[in-house]
This record gives sequence, structure tokens and C-alpha cells, in this order.
Amino acid sequence: MIRRSNLSLVLRHLQEHGPRSRSAVAAETGLNKATVTSLVGELRARGLIREIGPQHAGSVGRPGLALALDGAGVGALGLEINVDYIAAFATDLAGRVLVDRRVGFDAMGCEPEASLDELARVARDAIAELHMLGVRVAGITVAVPGLIDGTNGVVHVAPNLGWYGVPVAERLWEVAPGVPVTVANDANLAALAEFTNGVAAGSADMVYLTGEVGVGGGIIAGGRLLGGADGFAGEVGHVMVDSSGERCGCGRIGCWETKVGLAALVRMVTPDHAYGVRDGIVRDPEERLSEIERRLAVGDPQVDHALAEVGRWLGRGSATLVRLFNPRVIVVGGFFARLEGHILPRAQAELARLGVTGSVARCTFVASDLGFGAASRGAAGVVVDRVLANPTTVEIPPTTLSTLA
Repeated sequence: MIRRSNLSLVLRHLQEHGPRSRSAVAAETGLNKATVTSLVGELRARGLIREIGPQHAGSVGRPGLALALDGAGVGALGLEINVDYIAAFATDLAGRVLVDRRVGFDAMGCEPEASLDELARVARDAIAELHMLGVRVAGITVAVPGLIDGTNGVVHVAPNLGWYGVPVAERLWEVAPGVPVTVANDANLAALAEFTNGVAAGSADMVYLTGEVGVGGGIIAGGRLLGGADGFAGEVGHVMVDSSGERCGCGRIGCWETKVGLAALVRMVTPDHAYGVRDGIVRDPEERLSEIERRLAVGDPQVDHALAEVGRWLGRGSATLVRLFNPRVIVVGGFFARLEGHILPRAQAELARLGVTGSVARCTFVASDLGFGAASRGAAGVVVDRVLANPTTVEIPPTTLSTLA
């Protein structure tokens, strides 16, 4: 455990501070030089760091060889399955994007087994692409819009997918034997992506709202993701806001997502192509939004009314979140961000009307720039962080082992 901790210390130090000589790493981390030399040898064998040439520090004597984070041959794969698409996003350990794609898929209209088959196919394609690039997959994380048992990768319930007790991780272990697979809530993963790389990166107190068919929330409090006792925190879309409203996919009446989810907007604007209407056409959310934007551009009053309703209810529900969590910023993704100019001013006005004066004055809505790919990005980021925390999860290649022997 001590060695694993020291491996992580050296790797994170190089990630955060850039190239360093062995002596500099020893001085800055408090480890002795012999220990650093041993740790560096193992990290190099695992393909996680590399030597990049002499580093001149201004001191007398021969300059030391600088070490830098490498990981070009180590990949992190993030997947997302949602109501109408499956996404794959992969990076190497240094954050270089290797795979970024989204395919339309009607998960709402399929049995769970068929959805898992399609998810497995997308995973296989992404892994094959990484292998062609000479990249080993260090781990896979799957984003799902539902309540997840993080210990075994089973989705307890995902109302909009119609999933109950679905073993997602088990299915992907078949695709990638020996590769660690974890499953997590999509909004939580998107919140992590926003916290590390988004428009409000580094905001210690932040709420992220997905802006998908369902509305999930990821809550960053004090710089940490709020998980709750069972990891189910953030299910804001199923907070009841209208006791006489529409029936939600979860079976209850008047949930917040029945007022502000993409399904609600599509139902108001294009009822003939609403979610759940089987017309034989698989529509990606971008395609649905393009139709709404087209109608908005020609001055369709029905669209403006629908967006006003979404904005009003977004602000109304967010007022409760501000009272509960006191965030400095509410980052909105998905279609909220795409249509920000028509939704967020109304939401901010409603928030100001209903919120507690002091906290509201210091909390603003901000549109994400990560699009519908925030969750899969966050999923890949979780894999990278897991490797940084425990470098021994990346095996030493057999060819390197034979050389060391």
C-alpha cells in the first residue's frame, strides 16, 4: 500500500507540476532519491512516464534527465447510454482525445438486453480503434441516467430507459475481459467533467443540470461530488413540483423533469414526434433541437411559449436547489445550453423572484460548452483519476517484463 501510494504521489506530482528531474521530484515530494529512482523505473515500465531530455536547473554539474507524464499508450474509455443515443469518449492519460462519437439509438423503445447489446457493440468498436492506435484500455466507466449500485455495476432503476436491476458492468466484462468496468450516474459524471474542464471549472460549490429527456443533477459541494449515503444524491428531476401535473416515467405525478425535460419541450412543440411516439425514425437529440430552432427562427409562437414555460419551471425548481445547497453557479447542459438565450434569462428571473435574496444574488445560471457529451467525458475522467490514484492498475507489458527479467 505504501509503494502504491508513493507511485501515485510521483505520478500526480508530474501531472500537476510538469516535467521534473528525479532529484527535483525527491526534493518536492519528500521522498528519498533511491526511492524515487525505484518508483520511476516502475512507472516507466508501466508506460506512464517518460524521459524527455536534460533539464537545466541553473545548478553546477551535469543536468538531470527530466521526467514527464506519458500515458500515450494508456487509454480511458467513457461510455454513455441515454434515451436516444449512445456515446463513446476516450482519452490517453495525458488527456489527448482519441475517440469521440455519438450514435442515435432508441433505448426507450428497446428491451434492456437489446440496449446492452448495442452498448457492447459501441464499446467493442471504440476498443478496436484504441488498439489500432497502440493504446491499451486501462478502464471503462459507463454513464447511465438512473440509480446505480456502484459496487457491482447494476442499475437499480433508470425510469426513462425502463431499466430495473440491469447488470451493465457484467455485460461489458464480456467485451473487455480483465478491464475494470464501473457504472455511475450520468449527471454526477457530467458534474465532474464540468468541475475539471467546463465553463465553471474549479467552482467549489456548483450544481449541474443535464438538460436531457430526464433531468438529473450533479452537486459539487466544497469541491467534492455529493453522493449521499447510497450514492443516489442529485435525483432532482424526480422532485415533485406540480401535484396536478403530468405522469413521469418513474410513475409519479408532477416531477420536475415533466416540466423542464427535453421530452416535455418536444411534447409541447412537436407532439406528432414526441418521445414514445413510434414512427420508425430514430432521432438524435441534436436533430430534435434543430427542428425546434427552425420553428423558432420563423417565429412560431408555440415554440416561444414552450421555451418560456421551460425557463419559468427551470428557475422555480432551481430556487429550491439554491436554498438546499447554496451554490455559486448552476451549470446547465444538453438542450438547456443549446437554447440558453431563450431559457436562461427567464430562469434567472424566476430564480430571483422566488429565491432567498442573499444566496440568489450570488448564484447565476451558466451554459455548458460540453454539449451532450459531458457525461461520457466525465466517465473517461474517472478512469484517468483511478489510474493516477493507483498506477498498479496498469499492467507492465509482457515485452517489458521480459526485458526487466
